[in-house]
Amino acid sequence: MKMTTPIKDFVDSYAEKSGVRAHMPGHKGKMLTGCEKWDITEIKGADFLYGAEGIIAQSEKNASKLFSSARTLYSTEGSSLCIRAMLFSVMPFLNERPYILAGRNVHASFVYACAMLDIDIGWLMPENPSSLSLCQCLISPEGLKAALDKAERRPFAVYVTSPDYLGGMLDIAGLSRVCQCFGIPLLVDNAHGAYLKFLRESAHPMDLGASLCCDSAHKTLPVLTGGAYLHISQKGLSCIKRDPKKAMAAFGSTSPSYLILRSLDACCALLSKGYAERLERTCHYISELKDSIKEMGYTVLPSDPLKLTVADEKGGEEMALWLRQMGIEPEFADRSAVVLMFTPENGQGDFERVKEAFMLHKPHAPSQAPQFDIALKQALSVREAIFSESENIPVERSEGRICAKPSVFCPPAVPPVISGEVITAETVKALEYWGIANIDVLKF
Repeated sequence: MKMTTPIKDFVDSYAEKSGVRAHMPGHKGKMLTGCEKWDITEIKGADFLYGAEGIIAQSEKNASKLFSSARTLYSTEGSSLCIRAMLFSVMPFLNERPYILAGRNVHASFVYACAMLDIDIGWLMPENPSSLSLCQCLISPEGLKAALDKAERRPFAVYVTSPDYLGGMLDIAGLSRVCQCFGIPLLVDNAHGAYLKFLRESAHPMDLGASLCCDSAHKTLPVLTGGAYLHISQKGLSCIKRDPKKAMAAFGSTSPSYLILRSLDACCALLSKGYAERLERTCHYISELKDSIKEMGYTVLPSDPLKLTVADEKGGEEMALWLRQMGIEPEFADRSAVVLMFTPENGQGDFERVKEAFMLHKPHAPSQAPQFDIALKQALSVREAIFSESENIPVERSEGRICAKPSVFCPPAVPPVISGEVITAETVKALEYWGIANIDVLKF
């Protein structure tokens, strides 16, 4: 499909004018870092992000067509803003206390959003607690149905993260069907999966039955950092209680970046012509790379098509150190695995360099981490805990105290303890094992 670029066209045209910039920002288009001439504010003709009726509205409609959504909204503050707006858009009014069911491996922005909105959380814990990483949280359709059947309160939504940081993917279609049976919207943190729409067979939440989802465009698409989408499906429209644009305005900056908006707009045109073919070639290269690394004796974990996740007894940090010495910067590493993320912007030479680096390193079978018996004991609401006076103390002295801030911030992971929960002896062991030395707790 032919895709227009209204934001890019406007910004580029304005950048070439020699007029007087008697408006913000203060650099007046003079080059300091190299991007200033395209860095404008909401001048006449530039539209308004949270009240879009002109070029931004046109570009968002283009994105909506690309992603087969009923509505797609832009964010220049990443998926974090989309998550806050998504929750605020569908949560009930104040005549009932909001309650949501969520997979435990949430991003910290979800926890803070629930604190701001005073939402109670029922946690969906991993059905097969991973012995390899805190990042993974398997939730099956059967497990979700069981949780909804026995829920003492009706949640206003179910919230899950897929893909997770290691590349693990949930059965979004199956989870969507369960939610539909219960008349509850499924919200998906799809921050790592914007590209899933453009696979030969789409695996994007908008095509698998989700009501709303957020994509961090910048994570897997050629968009500047901070560019993200909030997608609403046709059935998701019926779940909306507040205008999503106004919900974004409630939490977002009144000075959105036109550099990011310009890149989101330009990306629409790129995605509309030949991107799917480029993506397919890249997925083929990554699949071949995974096979080669497996043949070397490494343990390659199942992941979404653009990730390479390798587990090793020596730990992900040790492999990450080796990769950096070879001039390769990985996305993430913990004591169990290292994660490399690729996109079609990586050339074939990049894959050859990664393959060579693993050839020169010695593989080890992954070790099994101990399983910790984490008993969830909620003493305070998330809001009460986060907004209470707190102090930072060593983990070894935290048993019996109440957690103030999430114990795992980024990436999305399964926190051993979350705001308002009591820290137990097993919690302390888990925190220490995963390298968390200090924790914020409520002051006595």
